[in-house]
Amino acid sequence: MTSGLGTGPASSSTRSSARRVALVVLAGVLAVIGIVAASYYYAMRPVALRIAVGPPNSDDLKVVQGLSQAFLTSHGRIRLRPIQTEGATASAQMIAEGRADLAIIRGDLSVPKNAQAVATLRKNVVVLWVPAPMKGKKAGAKITRIAQLAGRRIGVIGRTPANVDLLKVILQQYGIEPGKIDVVQFPITESVDAIRNHKADAYLAAGPVNSKITSEAIAASTHDGKPPTFLAIDSAEAIAQNHPMYEASEIPAGAFGGSPDRPEEEVKTISFSHHIVARKDLSDATVAAFTRQLFAIRQTVMNEFPLAAKIETPDTDKDAFIPVHPGAAAFVDGEEKTFLDRYSDFIWWGLMAMSAMGSVGAWFAGHLKKDERGNSSSLRERLLDMIAAARRTDSTEELDRMQSEADEILRETLRSFDHGVIEEGVLTSLNIALGQFHHAVADRRALLTNLAQNLQRASSALRVTGT
Repeated sequence: MTSGLGTGPASSSTRSSARRVALVVLAGVLAVIGIVAASYYYAMRPVALRIAVGPPNSDDLKVVQGLSQAFLTSHGRIRLRPIQTEGATASAQMIAEGRADLAIIRGDLSVPKNAQAVATLRKNVVVLWVPAPMKGKKAGAKITRIAQLAGRRIGVIGRTPANVDLLKVILQQYGIEPGKIDVVQFPITESVDAIRNHKADAYLAAGPVNSKITSEAIAASTHDGKPPTFLAIDSAEAIAQNHPMYEASEIPAGAFGGSPDRPEEEVKTISFSHHIVARKDLSDATVAAFTRQLFAIRQTVMNEFPLAAKIETPDTDKDAFIPVHPGAAAFVDGEEKTFLDRYSDFIWWGLMAMSAMGSVGAWFAGHLKKDERGNSSSLRERLLDMIAAARRTDSTEELDRMQSEADEILRETLRSFDHGVIEEGVLTSLNIALGQFHHAVADRRALLTNLAQNLQRASSALRVTGT
């Protein structure tokens, strides 16, 4: 007769399988949660951006260094790492070669193909003027218009070739060939001395309206209380039309101080911008975060660096000379994506994966419960077979063995009931069968005991008769 203890390994295997399925489902859920958490950390981790800016000791470099410090103390997501260059041309080259993430470039220079606008750092105006005549020196023919610059020496403040090219654009508009003028460049630090020593007939400077460099140069051009003569670029609209990197602009009266005002009235001119540009392949989220931080701390930085007050949002028009970066455009247009917007698809797929794992786990659990329900049915059938066997056996030892097996069946049944594998009705039927088994064992045990006693009495009687 098969022992009921043989069901033990099968039950243990079933429990082990259930535990494995539960562990697999739990591991899957934890993996999905881990992926979501890792995605959030990756999206919100601090990002250091390399920004190329120059030349050394320039206002642009000082502003960027101030922004870098402000970004650090604000504990924002973006950090700035300034890379000092020789000027805007070198900065543009660095971003073109992928050695910088951001750069400060001049809008009237060649813009790298992989650069897109993030913000306008400042607007620069072109100032053309003729110093006031010095007392005791013979003055030449008075210059009041740009067309009269032919045959003259023009001093350009700053060593960058871009300012010389800018002068040529202006002169070309007035029909003056480059060969008809003598151009000499002066370093910023030597410009005031050059003007005082009358090294040129007229001068050109390009910078912000409130530029300290330009203001000092114009102050040096004032003699005996007489202000310099400012040359208006009357064809500013035409120049802007032919060269989209320039805009028609005006220099306000009194922009450079003095008494009387310098200039005494508004002067037409052209302007161009210094831009903060980013690599095209820089993520939209990163650029949007940088743009948001930039305009959030601009007020803080401008107390120490007034030039920061000139920072403006980029031109988001489709026909802008420098295309705007989508990340910056999203911030300007109020369409910046949140974490949920950017990663909703990943979260949705993660939830779907968790749901699928849950369904698979439920299927396995149902499958295992089906096996356990089948096991419960087999235990009940075994119990019914044991009832018939108990009524036929002639051995009390066999009854003891079957009693132990019945105890094991009871233990297995109660465990299945606790796990929700079998219902109360099944438990009741098993309980009835178990009760019948116990009655059958008790009846058979009593019968076997009576038979043993009768045989013993008969044996004793035969021994007495024989004596």
